[in-house]
Amino acid sequence: MHTPDNRAHGALAGIRVLDISRILGGPYCGQILGDHGADVLKVEPPQGDDTRTWGPPFKDGVASYYQGLNRNKRCMHLDLGSPEGREALLALLAEADVLVENFKSGTMERWGIGYEELSRRFPRLVWCRVTGFGSDGPLGALPGYDAAVQAMAGIMSINGEAEGGPLRVGLPVVDMVTGLNAVIGVLLALHERQRSGCGQFVEAALYDSGLSLLHPHAANWFLDGNTPRRTGNAHPNIYPYDTLATRTQPLFVAVGNDRQFASLCRCIGVPALADDPRYARAGDRSVNRVALKAALEDAMQHFDGSTLVDTLMAAGVPAAPVLSVDAALAHPHTAHRQMVVDLPGGYHGIGAPVKLSRTPATYRHTPLTPGTGFEG
Repeated sequence: MHTPDNRAHGALAGIRVLDISRILGGPYCGQILGDHGADVLKVEPPQGDDTRTWGPPFKDGVASYYQGLNRNKRCMHLDLGSPEGREALLALLAEADVLVENFKSGTMERWGIGYEELSRRFPRLVWCRVTGFGSDGPLGALPGYDAAVQAMAGIMSINGEAEGGPLRVGLPVVDMVTGLNAVIGVLLALHERQRSGCGQFVEAALYDSGLSLLHPHAANWFLDGNTPRRTGNAHPNIYPYDTLATRTQPLFVAVGNDRQFASLCRCIGVPALADDPRYARAGDRSVNRVALKAALEDAMQHFDGSTLVDTLMAAGVPAAPVLSVDAALAHPHTAHRQMVVDLPGGYHGIGAPVKLSRTPATYRHTPLTPGTGFEG
């Protein structure tokens, strides 16, 4: 596990972020900006972010869900529904480079602190709003939650076993990708500000982000007009790209070209399978996937799964064991990649996945670190 230092630097050192968002997408955006050096001040309502109660498990009355999204921030409380709270917010905005919020569209405008007003008072401010469906259009200003958008954006329709019903992806993928898109938008706006001297409004909507995840299903539909269907663990376009049984445990095998397929066949003792006209080319393997899966699993029943993974990887065939979450987090390569962070006080979290050579991510504040203003 990685125990980072407390060097107060990073690619975003000197950038001040006011994070007044709640739940997931906005706070995740703020955490990423904080990991890379931004000074992030999280302003919560008096009762705190809703996710403090999203458990168990809890530590000191605060849910793990909150802990996983709010490091590298200092936290304070304001009632933005009150004139005093809004005045305090305006004082903080006078020092901020970035505002991240996910209030329902129109809320801040009703408070008299909408974008038109704030951009006039603070022309360099980058305002990032995370929304469910955007602020206008047929669904504009409606609230959005991850699973509901998974359902509406078509994600559930292509997730699950072929014979089963639509299935939610087992993690909040839409919320998290929306948070990533928010980070991208903030960075683009900050970069452009260097030329123009002006901030701008950035919007990242769950609905847009959900639709953006539909590759290759959307691309397939645009080309042939056939409604995409569920294929379980198998890829809709290429094969074998699927979970395959061995004598001891299932493996995921991800064959992307003819050379890898030939190597797979040699490793499991059926080299002639690579010359079978039903399987010799990628398109043929995809069309004849049912028979191919049966042939591969018949050969793989003679192999121990953990040994076969090593053999396949050494031969250049992408393959992996199907690990549980705890096993994945305890894997030696997870430690090597510094993807688990330990901080004083018992905090454990996922590390930053983007690695920079000169200005790496640092981990300076545990969740719930108090603060009343920006540092420095």
